[in-house]
Amino acid sequence: MAEHRQLQRAALLDAARSLLTEGGMDALTFPSLAARTGLARSSVYEYFRSRAAVVEALCEVDFPLWAAEIEAGMDGCDRAADRIEAYVRGQLALAGDPRHRAVVAISALELDEAARERIRAAHGRLVGLVVQALDDLGHDRPRLAAALLQGVVEAAVKRCERSAASGSGEGPQEIADAAVALALHGLGPRTTTTGGARGSNPGTDGRPSDSSAPDSTAPGGPPSDRPAPGCPEAVA
Repeated sequence: MAEHRQLQRAALLDAARSLLTEGGMDALTFPSLAARTGLARSSVYEYFRSRAAVVEALCEVDFPLWAAEIEAGMDGCDRAADRIEAYVRGQLALAGDPRHRAVVAISALELDEAARERIRAAHGRLVGLVVQALDDLGHDRPRLAAALLQGVVEAAVKRCERSAASGSGEGPQEIADAAVALALHGLGPRTTTTGGARGSNPGTDGRPSDSSAPDSTAPGGPPSDRPAPGCPEAVA
């Protein structure tokens, strides 16, 4: 009996992934889940109490896979600035992959605090990947900087979604370039490089070559005299 329920639950999660891929959150309904799995609608409620519960369950499964892919991309970089760029670009690439719609979908849902806490725990590994890179760059509060950097990533993901829906002409590459530039240089102009991470100009120690101290406009650096841009709440 327990094995049967486990198989049914897995089938529901697979159906949810397909629905999210095909139509986003609007397509994820209990009648659709029931139709995809051959269950009665009332039976779906035996496994999940709400759409939020479905997405939460998907995130518990998919977040570790997401983090593993990001980690693999960062492991291939020697310099701290390159690891940060890989972190940003990797997440944006995964966000555009239909297989990871569930991870992206959490920002569209109102979750209760217990659900948010469980997702924060799962998300902690992802944010933890960039903490060391930020520390290597000289940030005095790398964990705070990592949380703010994640806000930049989430804002870029939403921008990609809006651009695709409206046909505004901003492509994923352009948005990714802007997000990397913001992560590495704050609101200053993006510099070109002769090597290393795109949109960065790191010195031999991985820090921006035009500064021997943390950049005042970069996430986690000393306060700047210009107002900071707003960003969505990070789940980390």
